[in-house]
Amino acid sequence: MTFLIAETFTSSFTRLSGPDQKAVKASVFDLQMDPAGNGLKLHRIDKSKDANFWSARVNRDIRLVIHKTGDSLLLAYVGHHDDAYAWAERRRIEAHPRTGAIQIVEVRELVEEVAAPATLDVVLPAPTEGPQAAPRLFAALDDEALLSIGVPADWLADVRAANEDGFFALARHLPAEAAEALLQYAATGMLAPPTPAPASPFAHPDALRRIRLIANQEELEQALAFPWEKWGVFLHPSQRALVDRTFSGPARVAGSAGTGKTIVALHRAVRLARANPDARILLASFSQPLANALAKKLLVLAPETGGIVPRITTASFRGIAEEMYQLEHGARPRIPPTPSCGSGCVPPPPRLA
Repeated sequence: MTFLIAETFTSSFTRLSGPDQKAVKASVFDLQMDPAGNGLKLHRIDKSKDANFWSARVNRDIRLVIHKTGDSLLLAYVGHHDDAYAWAERRRIEAHPRTGAIQIVEVRELVEEVAAPATLDVVLPAPTEGPQAAPRLFAALDDEALLSIGVPADWLADVRAANEDGFFALARHLPAEAAEALLQYAATGMLAPPTPAPASPFAHPDALRRIRLIANQEELEQALAFPWEKWGVFLHPSQRALVDRTFSGPARVAGSAGTGKTIVALHRAVRLARANPDARILLASFSQPLANALAKKLLVLAPETGGIVPRITTASFRGIAEEMYQLEHGARPRIPPTPSCGSGCVPPPPRLA
């Protein structure tokens, strides 16, 4: 049986107390060893619109929410009893009818029921009419266009009714790929071309941003030991495309700060090391603190037991230059101190002696 973990599980896991997290880990490891859950008390969540949602008892108050089919078991959520049940009752997990990607979808009518009028950020935008009504952003898009970008079928009418004020409140209820494509359309007037559906709905790039296959206990330990390091488990489809792409020569990845260039570089180094068992990979940075941070993150992404870490060197350019000088001359380089620099001037870069 395929064993998977969702980003919604890792996010909810981090909100638990330390003792509860420890109990959850023990239950999850047991479940991975025995997907039938014979050692846990499994109960179908009858009020959920999705018949495949089950709960598993961790302790007196904490419950796992599991999505179980004939050939897969997905860790979807974990929380206190009432919170866990409420989460499952308002969602379903299914392959989108057009894109083929597995989605975690909020049930439209139940979201409307629980939206409190005083809480404006969760109230669904109401359709508006008349000459004073703000223009609807997506009125020109038909069902096929909206479905092609991953909008769930029961949210089509809400999307077409959304104006600029209501879009961002609506977007938080949609799968990420649909919200991003709609935002792009609102800004540029163009829809991104659909991604061809793969053989497995879990292998779709949009599914991979929120759900990961767990191959063994080692990978499960990583996901639970470092739940805050989501970059180490989940990649955005645009990042994954760069990580997996085959280049014929040097390549440059450009982007502003915070767009994930370093994450891509780290995943790329690990992929190259795994694909070439005899290769040694150098991951260089201008900053020694960043190089040190990359070395720590590498242990999360590829534990030493996999034989990957010893073949990837993370270093700063200055550290590399010092090491090369020492190998060539048999002594450490003498680097002159940086001269004092008054206000408004830029000190020159250090030079090797």
